[in-house]
Amino acid sequence: KVLNEGDRVEFEIEKSEKGPRAVSVRTVS
Repeated sequence: KVLNEGDRVEFEIEKSEKGPRAVSVRTVS
């Protein structure tokens, strides 16, 4: 899956020991 500049995306932030990370990223059409 490729994300291009200008794409609108939604993602959830998951807090982990190494800091927050994005999970379940998806593009918004």
